[in-house]
Amino acid sequence: MTEELLKRHQAVLYEMLGVIDGICRKHGIRYMLFAGTVLGAVRHGDIIPWDDDLDVVMTRPEYDRFMEIAPKELDPEKYFLQKEFSEHWPMFFSKLRKNNTAFLERYIPKDLESHRGVYIDIFPCDNLLPGKLGGRLQFYASKIVIAKSLDRRGYWTKNWGKKIFMALCRLLPQKPICRFVQQKGRDDTEYVHTFLGGATYQRNVYPRKWFDEAVEMPFRNGTFPVSAYFHEMLTVSYGDYMTPTPVGKRKIKVHAELV
Repeated sequence: MTEELLKRHQAVLYEMLGVIDGICRKHGIRYMLFAGTVLGAVRHGDIIPWDDDLDVVMTRPEYDRFMEIAPKELDPEKYFLQKEFSEHWPMFFSKLRKNNTAFLERYIPKDLESHRGVYIDIFPCDNLLPGKLGGRLQFYASKIVIAKSLDRRGYWTKNWGKKIFMALCRLLPQKPICRFVQQKGRDDTEYVHTFLGGATYQRNVYPRKWFDEAVEMPFRNGTFPVSAYFHEMLTVSYGDYMTPTPVGKRKIKVHAELV
C-alpha cells in the first residue's frame, strides 16, 4: 500500500471510529480503544503511522447491547455491522464495515456474499473462571472456537499442524464450547479475558477493574475512552511500548483497497 492510500484508508477508519463512539455515547454503552489502537493513542496521539486497522473492546454485556442497538442507528447506505456467527460471517468477533470499499485479507473466501469492506474490529471481553485450571481450559476451548471459525471462513495456511487441527475441530460442537469460553452471567469474577481476540494466554488476561475504569485520551482530532490502566495494559502487551518498532520490522497486511 502506498503512503497516500494508507492515509486515505486511515481516514476511513477514523470516520468509522467516530460512528461507533457516537452510538456508544448516545446510549451509554461502555467501550474502549484496544490493543494497537491504544498504543497509537498513547505514543502518537493518532493511528500508528504504519498501521491499517483499529480495534475497540467491550465487556460482553456492553457488546451485546451494542449489537442490538447499533443496526438501528447506523446509516445502511454507508455502514454494515458484521455480527459474530452471523449468516455470512462465521467469525467469533464483529466488525463495522464501510460499504462500497474493499479490504482483502489472507483468505480464500468460502462465502462470496461475505462483506469485505474496510473495517474496525469490535472485540468482546469475557469472564475468566477463577483458578488456574478453569482459565486455562477456557483458553484451550477458545482455540477450538477460533479454528472452527477460521476453517469456515476459508483461512489459508501452509502450516500442516494448523490444517490438521482445523480439520479435527470440525467434528466438535461449537455452541457449548463457545458458551464455556464466554461464561455469560459470571460478572463477579476478578479477572476477564479476550481469548477470542488474541493469541497468547498471558497477553489476554486482565484484572476486571482495567475494563471498569476509563479515561479520555486525545486521538487525532478527538478524544476517545481508553482503560485508566492503559500503562499496565500496554506493558503486558508490548513491554517497552514507547519505543517504536524499527523501520525494517514495520509490517501491515497484504491487501488491496478500493475507497
